[in-house]
Amino acid sequence: MKDKKMIAPILIAVIMVLYYVIYFGLLISVLSGVWKYLSGILPLLLSGATIAVCIERINEIKKGEEDDLSKY
Repeated sequence: MKDKKMIAPILIAVIMVLYYVIYFGLLISVLSGVWKYLSGILPLLLSGATIAVCIERINEIKKGEEDDLSKY
């Protein structure tokens, strides 16, 4: 049962990382100079944050905290 609840966070994280890679990949191919390198950092940071949040959510699901909004 918990495995089914982990599918959505993983799927959303994969879609978001792919979006960052494709969008910023196209942007980097158009830009030149310093802007090319500076715009390459942003997708790495966003992808890292997305993966960290996904891992945190998976850990919450494993602990049985499916409805984490009830804590607030």
